[in-house]
Amino acid sequence: MLAADVTGAGPRLVLLHGFTQTGRSWGRLGARLAGHHEIVTVDLPGHGRSSSVAADLWATARLVAEAGGRADYLGYSMGGRVALHLALARPDLVERLVLVGATAGIDSAADRAERRAADEALAAGIERDGVDAFIERWLAGPLFATLPRDAAALESRRENTAAGLASSLRAAGTGTQEPLWGRLGAITAPVLLVVGERDARFTLLAERMQRAWGGPAEIASIPGAGHAAHLEQPDAFAEAVERFLHGHHHASPAASSSP
Repeated sequence: MLAADVTGAGPRLVLLHGFTQTGRSWGRLGARLAGHHEIVTVDLPGHGRSSSVAADLWATARLVAEAGGRADYLGYSMGGRVALHLALARPDLVERLVLVGATAGIDSAADRAERRAADEALAAGIERDGVDAFIERWLAGPLFATLPRDAAALESRRENTAAGLASSLRAAGTGTQEPLWGRLGAITAPVLLVVGERDARFTLLAERMQRAWGGPAEIASIPGAGHAAHLEQPDAFAEAVERFLHGHHHASPAASSSP
């Protein structure tokens, strides 16, 4: 079972955080969205109060299904990959889907193996140096070059444990993810792909995902933002999400086989 919190009232919206974050990391954005939604924030496996839970992406999707039920799902980065697995495993639960800085996987088996090796090195580094040192290195990387320190939700990131973060990398890192590109068309719920205007890599991935979906996916580019668009430009991000959700009042996800 995953730790989760519920606030607000209205249509249910489940928020799935990125790697090194927790359900508390949504901060001001979560509070704003709670003005029109019942917000469920989940601590994903290896994170926050769920630090002792170890699960791969498909197992994580099942745990999230138990915590969130039928709802709209919004996932950032790692949380976006979890939401994508959930939409494939339990389409009956996903009314609308918002993916932020997410990917459908690494195509090449060799590249996936290389990524797993890199994630293993990161996991070993967390276990050796501790959470605080790792967070500093993680946020100093090019992926977060545009993320102001005061917007990085450092307090909630530091609630994580070295064992939990290492477990998350080993069980649910991008290198462990089977490529899902050929299965995207099975998801018929309305989809919004959100990227930061300055996040060139994930903009290309979003465009590829939109093509793979073959129609129902929309793309929203957040001006002035990088990979963590929801933290860098929370007001513009919230406006894009609300506009999408209000524009798609109903969805009828089609059946799809579980893994």
